[in-house]
Amino acid sequence: MGIGFLIVPLLSPHPPDQISPKERFSPPSSEHWFGTDEVGRDLFVRVFAGGRLSLTAGASVVLLSGGIGLFFGVLIGYFGGWLDRVMMRVVDIMLAFPPLILALALSAALGPGLFNAVLAIVIIKIPVYLRLARAEVLRLRESLFVLAAVTFGNPPFRIIFRHVLPNAVTPIFVQMTVDIGEAILLISTLGFLGLGAKPPSPEWGAMISQGWKHLMDHW
Repeated sequence: MGIGFLIVPLLSPHPPDQISPKERFSPPSSEHWFGTDEVGRDLFVRVFAGGRLSLTAGASVVLLSGGIGLFFGVLIGYFGGWLDRVMMRVVDIMLAFPPLILALALSAALGPGLFNAVLAIVIIKIPVYLRLARAEVLRLRESLFVLAAVTFGNPPFRIIFRHVLPNAVTPIFVQMTVDIGEAILLISTLGFLGLGAKPPSPEWGAMISQGWKHLMDHW
């Protein structure tokens, strides 16, 4: 399926944004496998082009939020202190709200658009990775190999990047693979509500937002 998202829009004779008013609301056929929409665009191509867009946006969300959360989680987990206490209270407050509610609030504040939708979801996902990274660092900080490195006089940042960070990334990577689906769903939800990608972008949420209005009248 992922390969199809990349190949189908390139090989199809119908570009995703090609308008053909004479073919609007055409039923599925050998030429248009999923039919056409209200302005005659090929829905089969648009679904696959939307998949490519959604996968790219979802991957961007987890990479950015995972990277930022891992960086700050490792730092506050290793050094602790007042910064750790302050940041964890902020994380607790953010995690107390449902992700969709926060995403809606941030997207509304930033304005509609795919970039702002991705940015909003990155912000609400950072606390998840930050807390996970911090927990791993707190566990690793008391490990014998880390205590040995401290005993031998290694500086803190050498210990972090050589001993702690390589052992803390595994759960982060696992969480990132799980979160790609949730990120795509959030992006599509914001697109459906008019806070994400805007027409004529072939994004799944925006396409559903346009298509459901004709559900009772056309195929």
